[in-house]
Amino acid sequence: MRIGLIGPPFISIPPARYGGTELFVAILARALHARGHDVTVYGNGESRLPCRVKWRYPHSEWPLDDPVRPQLKNVDHHSWAVRDAAEFTDVIHLNDIVGVPFTRFIDTPVVLTLHHPHEPALSEQYLRYPQIHYVAIGAWLARREPMPHLHVIHHGIPAEAYTFSEAKDDYVAFLGRMAPCKGPHLAIEVARRAGVRLKLAGEVQPVFRDYWERDVLPYIDGQQIEYVGEANHAQKNALLSRARALLFPIQWEEPFGLVMIEAMACGTPVLALPGGAVAEIVQDGVNGWICADVVEMAERLAAPLPEFRACREFVERYFSVDQMVDRYLRVYERLVASDDLTTSVAAGA
Repeated sequence: MRIGLIGPPFISIPPARYGGTELFVAILARALHARGHDVTVYGNGESRLPCRVKWRYPHSEWPLDDPVRPQLKNVDHHSWAVRDAAEFTDVIHLNDIVGVPFTRFIDTPVVLTLHHPHEPALSEQYLRYPQIHYVAIGAWLARREPMPHLHVIHHGIPAEAYTFSEAKDDYVAFLGRMAPCKGPHLAIEVARRAGVRLKLAGEVQPVFRDYWERDVLPYIDGQQIEYVGEANHAQKNALLSRARALLFPIQWEEPFGLVMIEAMACGTPVLALPGGAVAEIVQDGVNGWICADVVEMAERLAAPLPEFRACREFVERYFSVDQMVDRYLRVYERLVASDDLTTSVAAGA
């Protein structure tokens, strides 16, 4: 099958550091290519994959620091990519709503993965394109979306790409954007309540600079609370594999939370606050705990945590790349078969 995967143009595929959507696109593209499918990825010129990569903009641009120019760049990138992919692919897979309006000008079947929380304004636009097949990355999100063609496919990761370790150092980890919705300030509160060391990793985006300087930076002392900067894949492996636990104190409806299964693949349990897909990933006592608040999260750190091997096995069983790819292929094949039938009927008429 000829598949066009369209990602945003701002971050390389795969990402050097931050980039959940770009990591998903890279994992899916590699796996589809390994199965013999003809895959084209639309990213930027710094993207490196074993399949065909096309780009209109040669360099990454992140974080974004202009309110207008990146929007124009994204529209330009998607309009070009959708038109180009329609020329020779059997199915187009979008990962950003920006590409949706351009599908009205093509006949190629389209899939769109929703990488964001439920937003009524976005859903209103999706409803204007009922022919697209939408993929929610969590069942919680699918229950809120009104589109007629809606599937649930969880992300999968190659567990073998993550370092498993049963030997843990005396610290807990936080990995994510330094943003209020991700809760690094709460991770600090948990660590201080529990009297444990905390290593924070993640980018500080310009839009959240004030939050960082007010609610996070003053508590970083380099001893109990340490900030290690952004993390590439190797650094992420080192951080997560040696941590006693990953703290995931979210303050929003998390669309999926790739870092949770990345930590589990490293043999590290997850202590999370509830929201979004957390309940679909964390099973109490198996691979972590869903805590009511920071008080309970701190108390869990003082008690025995789930067995490290069980965390890894949970990812291998429920969040494998093969499972994810099988489910996307079923959606692709259904769309292509339906498109072929429609074409045949039209030709017969």
